[in-house]
Amino acid sequence: MDTISQQDIWNDPNRSRKLMQRKQELQDFLGAWRRIRQLSTDIQEYFDIYALEQDSQYLSTIEEEIATLTKDLRAFNTMLQFQDELDDSPAIMEIHPGAGGTESQDWANMLLRMYVRWTERHNFHHETIDVQAGEEAGIKSAILRVTGKYAFGRLKGEKGIHRLVRISPFDANKRRHTSFASVDVLPDIDETIEVNIEDKDLKIDTFRSSGAGSQHVNVTDSAVRITHRPTGIVVSCQNERSQHRNKDTAMKILKARLYRHLKEKQDKEFEKMHGEKKDIAWGNQIRSYVLAPYQLIKDHRTNEETSNVQRVLDGDIDPFIEAFLLHSVSQT
Repeated sequence: MDTISQQDIWNDPNRSRKLMQRKQELQDFLGAWRRIRQLSTDIQEYFDIYALEQDSQYLSTIEEEIATLTKDLRAFNTMLQFQDELDDSPAIMEIHPGAGGTESQDWANMLLRMYVRWTERHNFHHETIDVQAGEEAGIKSAILRVTGKYAFGRLKGEKGIHRLVRISPFDANKRRHTSFASVDVLPDIDETIEVNIEDKDLKIDTFRSSGAGSQHVNVTDSAVRITHRPTGIVVSCQNERSQHRNKDTAMKILKARLYRHLKEKQDKEFEKMHGEKKDIAWGNQIRSYVLAPYQLIKDHRTNEETSNVQRVLDGDIDPFIEAFLLHSVSQT
């Protein structure tokens, strides 16, 4: 096991950076635990004072402290779930509408807005890597990179099919429509994670970027599509005007997809040896957002639900994230 006291650790930037990152994580855990312990002590002292003086002003203070303690305990419990080495990686989110044309494309755009609002609530940084607008409304696809503390660990549970039921704003007869959109979440893998990609296995094509029209259309062949022949994985990027930057971004996403491909292959082999394990896999409907005839958002994996649909669509998805993390632990 690497330790800071090892002299040779500082000769390897990747090892030393990883070790310092782990040190910071442990300091964060310790700091959070000390805060919880201090709050618990303070609350007990307020109770003791109230028991002696019977002064009602202490009751409101106790209620405030208990609310803070409850919030901190929930946050600390969430921190304890981040055990995977990639949980603290930036997250790459891909959003694609299902069949249904404009209706599904608008739903995909609503999801993109929801995740952007979530990053803003947490003071995380988000970068739009690629977005393709729909003909009438919404988006055909979007790729978002999210940077923040445990970004991938928090967002990985959003992977799957999201279902919307609402009165369609595009239907003149005001009928109820059901739409689907898929969300994929990948860790943005850094140089410490090795994924072998050989040039001979890649087919790289360039093409002209599509855009919203007028001056925004790129008239050069700057868009890049990379096909990994052995696995059939295809990645494309066209948001940048530079072909070189689009290629770099596409390679980054390809690396993340290949890493997951290999990990899923290993997991399947492990399951064959040690028995089947229930998996929350790509393609499953994970959550329903019902806006009509009643209002309810429900996660089908955890049964977490809320009738405050607008708050969720404005980015307050933390209850669903926390419920998924606890559910994942119970399934292992």
